[in-house]
Order: sequence, then C-alpha cells, then structure tokens
Amino acid sequence: MNTPLAEILRPKKLDDIIGQTHLVKPNAPIYQMIHNQKPQSIILWGPPGVGKTTLAKIITTSFDCNIIELSAIFSGIKEIKEALNQAENFANELLPKPTIIFIDEIHRFNKIQQDAFLHHLENGLITIIGATTENPSFELNKALLSRMQVYVLNQLSADELGQIVNKSLIALQRENDFDNEAKEYIISLSNGDARNIINILQLLNDTTTTGQITLQQIKQILPKHIQVFDKGGEEFYNLISALHKSIRGSNPDASLYWFGRMLKSGTDPLYIGRRLLRIAWEDVGLADINAATVVSNALQTYERLGSPEGELALAGAVTYLASTNKSNSLELAYNNLMNFIDNNPAYPVPIHLRNAPTKLMSELGYGKEYKYAHDYPNHYVPNEQYLPEHISNTNFYTPTNQGFEARISERLKFLTELDKLKQ
Repeated sequence: MNTPLAEILRPKKLDDIIGQTHLVKPNAPIYQMIHNQKPQSIILWGPPGVGKTTLAKIITTSFDCNIIELSAIFSGIKEIKEALNQAENFANELLPKPTIIFIDEIHRFNKIQQDAFLHHLENGLITIIGATTENPSFELNKALLSRMQVYVLNQLSADELGQIVNKSLIALQRENDFDNEAKEYIISLSNGDARNIINILQLLNDTTTTGQITLQQIKQILPKHIQVFDKGGEEFYNLISALHKSIRGSNPDASLYWFGRMLKSGTDPLYIGRRLLRIAWEDVGLADINAATVVSNALQTYERLGSPEGELALAGAVTYLASTNKSNSLELAYNNLMNFIDNNPAYPVPIHLRNAPTKLMSELGYGKEYKYAHDYPNHYVPNEQYLPEHISNTNFYTPTNQGFEARISERLKFLTELDKLKQ
C-alpha cells in the first residue's frame, strides 16, 4: 500500500466524519450551511486530531467556488497579499465565483497579518475558514473574530476512536490481527488524537507481518524510552539505598550511620539533602506536613554554613525523617495518577469548571453552572463534580491514619457524609 493510511481514511463528505455530530448531523450548523449553499466565514476550534482540516476541506469542496489554501506556519504577509490579489482576479472574471480562503493554524498569524484580511472580508470579496487549536478569544484580533462564527470541535470519545481503529484495520486488511486489549491500548496511547491512532497503526502494519498481534508485541514496538545515567559505582548506590530504607523503616540510628558513611565516602552533602527532600515527600508525605520544611531548612542552613558545620543540620533532618510518622499514600496517589493518564484519553475540562474571561467563552457556557465553594456551609458543595464525566468515580488518593494524615482522612469522610445527605 503506497498511499498513506491517513489519506485513504480521510473523509470526503459529512456522512464519513466520525464524531462532531453537533456540527455535521442533519439540521446542525455546518450541515445547514452546506445544505443551504450559503458559505460563511467560520473558525473551527478544537484539539489536535479531531478533524478540523478534514472538515474544512469538505466544506470548501461543497460549494461552487474558488479555493485558496494558506498555512499560517509557512505563510507571511507576501503570501497573504498574493492570495488576496488572486481573489480579486477571480472576482473580475466574466463569470465570477465566490472565493473561500482556508487558513490552517490561523492563530499563528500576527495582528498585522490578520488585519490584512479585514477589508476584503467586510466587502464580501472572500470567505474565510480558519482552523486552530488555540482559543480564538486570545489568539485572534477582536475585529476579525467579530466577523466570523466560531464552531468548537470536541475531543473524540473512546467509542469514536475505536471506530477509527476499526476502519484503519479494515483499510490495512488486518481487522482480525488485533484483539480488543490491543485496540484499547492503542487508543490509550493516542491522547484523543485520531492522527496518532492512524500513525501508530501504520507503524505497526509496516513493522509486523500478518497474523495475531499481541499487546506485548505492541509495547515492544512502541517502547517508552527511559534514560538511566550512572552517577557512581555499586557501593555508592548501596549506601543511598541503605539510608533511604533505614529512614523508611523509622530507625534513626541506622539512618545516621549510613548518612555518616556517605559523608565519609565523599558524597556531596547537597546531593544527600536533595535525596532527603525526596524521601520527605515519598515516605513521610502528608503524615507529617512539617517534614519537607525541616529538610528545606537544613539544606538552606548547609548552603549558608558550608562543611562541616552545615552537616549537623542535615543530620538533624535525617533524624527527624527517621523518627516521624510515615505514609506513602501521596506517592501511591501520584503513581496511580500518572499511570491513569498514560493509559487513558486526555478528557476535556468540564465546561462548568472553565474560566470565561471573554464574551465568546461566556456564550459557549464556560463556567455557567460553577458553584463557589466558599458560599456553602463547611466551604463545600455536596456532590459537585470536578472530574470529567467519564472518570467521575476515579480515586487516586487514599489517606492513612498516620499523624496529620489522620485528620485529612476524617475531613474526607465528613465530606462524603455530606454528599450522602444531599443525594
């Protein structure tokens, strides 16, 4: 197959588009625009890989018009003037047709470049279709934005991405080579970007023979590269490990011993201090909210006093960390979070949590139903949703009953009870 998979799969008409039904289904705005054969200047705003460029091409080819394409990445004022001159020439033909200029990445044009279109847009010489991943409220001149309708393209859902996977495998004639587990993993790698899915499947097709492709094979072909830098010999790492594990095990004497051994071996005290700061968050965490402050103060003391006087402050930090309450719930929460993000789409921010500093964003409903927590008893809104709808019940952090974290646990239990009372 010499033709790129992305080109094979590119929709040619509205019915072929996966997702964006709020724009392309019958009676939706873009469907109506094409059906009524009345082109209008619009901005297609959405994240990467949701079909902005494809939709723009379908729109432009749906009208009997002249089409000029510009990329704001590669075009400057010279190319803009040439495009506008070309539009004027089209208008002076014996049987003139309207001119549509498609501008990809329109947000990359600066103010002067954007202003160049205004006069011709106002007098009807041109219609503009712009595509952007950036918020038009911030990236487009108000004068230009006021003359264009903004349409928001949504991130593709897991089901929609699954449809793209299936269409891709059919085009590659490998629809039976990938099981559901492999497909779901590919979708999780895509970050909601259809192009990523197509590129991944193109790579897998080019690097494997026909037959069943396992999840393990995919992970080998698409590895996550981790660079490891050697900072010393085995004994150096053994001492670091012994210090860390002695602190985690709440043994101040062993912790001080390994700390002393590291100093005597010539280890940079500031390096030890940085490791202690990591331990304060990893193994003490929220069980003792003073731990990180104690280590930070010890590091600052060493920086001011130097060696050997400043080393006493680091020894104090070692002793404090080894003796205080321990909890790894924060580290577990962080690891759960990163693993979840790596294996799930980047869900959009719920609209009621978005800020609305511009009129356009207010009209789109940004922040409309947000409830200000400080206006409620206990400074808490029962049952308010702050996660995306698809992951509303996901839990990353579970506090322990150690030290200060026990108070956090009681607070979260209290809020859960409030949720139950308001159901």
